[in-house]
Amino acid sequence: MPVYTVHAPTPSGADLRATDKFVFVRDGFHYRAMVFGPFWLLWNRLWLALIGWVVFVAAFNAGLSSLGVGRSSIFFADIIVALLMGFEASSLRRWTLSRRNWRQLDIVVADDEDNAERRFFERWSQKQRGIVNDQWAVDRGGPPPTRNVPGQQFSSPPPVPAGGIIGLFPEPGGSR
Repeated sequence: MPVYTVHAPTPSGADLRATDKFVFVRDGFHYRAMVFGPFWLLWNRLWLALIGWVVFVAAFNAGLSSLGVGRSSIFFADIIVALLMGFEASSLRRWTLSRRNWRQLDIVVADDEDNAERRFFERWSQKQRGIVNDQWAVDRGGPPPTRNVPGQQFSSPPPVPAGGIIGLFPEPGGSR
């Protein structure tokens, strides 16, 4: 089963308003990163990793050429570099998120990203109930007051005002 790491965009952690910006990064081999290395880096906006990849591949190929290595050996060395890119793609993505001050919130094991999101948010929402500044969750504290329990503040109805009933129908049982 794939393993996903969950990252939040704020350095202070999780905010309920930022849940649509959470990023799930799948750990493991990325075939598209291996085949389309620089394009995959561009697509995922990994600018420093792209610059590093271009510099590394250029220096690596120039170094092998200066050593007099044949073209077929350089081709196989480039395939090994592409395999390395496929294996390390998720690490590069996590590294870029950490450089942008994103925080890793959790690790989730699931079949696909949708199930990972579901599992994460189920577990995360249970943890969020204890947050004090949560504006959307209301802690009721206990059952609502009832009229028949003596000693509660809402046990008896409020007193009738001195002038009778206030409202649209001043006489009880009067015509409408």
